[in-house]
Amino acid sequence: MKTLSLLGSTGSIGCNVLDVVRSFPDRYQICGLAAGKNISKLSEQVLEFDPECISVADESGAEKLKRELPLKYSDRILFGTSGSEEVAALAPADMTISAIVGAAGLLPTLAAIEAGKDIGLANKETLVMAGKIVMDACKRKKIKLLPVDSEHSAIFQSLEAGRRQDVAKIILTASGGPFRERSYEELQNVTPAQALNHPNWDMGQKISIDSATLMNKGLEVIEAKWLFDMSVDTIDVVVHPQSIVHSLVEFQDGSVIAQLGIPDMRIPIAYALSYPRRLAMDLPGLNLAQCSTLEFHEPNLERFPALSLAFQAIEYGGVLPAVLNAANEVAVAAFLSDAISFLDIAATVATVMEKVSSGSEDSLDDILQADTQAREVASAIISSKS
Repeated sequence: MKTLSLLGSTGSIGCNVLDVVRSFPDRYQICGLAAGKNISKLSEQVLEFDPECISVADESGAEKLKRELPLKYSDRILFGTSGSEEVAALAPADMTISAIVGAAGLLPTLAAIEAGKDIGLANKETLVMAGKIVMDACKRKKIKLLPVDSEHSAIFQSLEAGRRQDVAKIILTASGGPFRERSYEELQNVTPAQALNHPNWDMGQKISIDSATLMNKGLEVIEAKWLFDMSVDTIDVVVHPQSIVHSLVEFQDGSVIAQLGIPDMRIPIAYALSYPRRLAMDLPGLNLAQCSTLEFHEPNLERFPALSLAFQAIEYGGVLPAVLNAANEVAVAAFLSDAISFLDIAATVATVMEKVSSGSEDSLDDILQADTQAREVASAIISSKS
């Protein structure tokens, strides 16, 4: 029996994790749940899985949760960053699943690593912001960090086909989002509702917008650099609209190994939980005859400059990836509230990257300070537009 703490339990990934746990009650149990502000969904999860520790975003949410749950849970409910850090580092947990969206996942994930927990990582921002610090901590604590994102799971699986020193490049696939065929002029009038309508995946709001701008793929490039210890010039991105080939690894002899499957997040989640075993999932298999055509295209960096910005950030290094991430979080929230246009998202990020860049990737204080400063600058830019 493997015991899990789950960060981000009410989000898309978190709910899929609980689906896997629900399917294998003899293999997994939940000891901790951390969520944001979806108190009603969290309440249902608590009643089903009976965790010993629970955390929510803020004190008002904690008070609301106490009112919704039986009295026995009152002493188990925490809130804020300290609360999610406590859930992440719970003593009974064998593994912590980090599925909080955004920069909020960094400190709890570090807390779990310092507590010696193996990590199932779905929070790409953790490595985007502080990849060197996180990977150094994993080595020091001798814990496993297993990817949950479908693309990084695919690379992780494909790498097992050969020696790391024989890898020539890794290739991340991107669906291209809902606007891959749109012209630049058409992108000017995109609405949040249109951007949230992803053709292949059922994801949360923030990740859906990032997929539409290709920023999600940019963040994944940075994550892959740290996760697989690759130089950025050995990481490629191709647009693959069908989302069947989840990513590929090319070896120096010309062999290309790919991982294929239906677009269902429960598959990479289950692999991270069960590694090196594989679980018998009650999911439809991949019918290649029905797939018909599998397409691959170069990403259009003129229409989707967010991907270029991510490559610039990791090539420059330092705190710039954290700046990129922070500015993007603010800009995406502004787009979702109709404060800026779709094209303004990448433009805002680019301007913030020009204004905030100093700091060391070895310093958590520098990274957090850059995150705060980038958010302030991005907010000021957005306020000036409105």
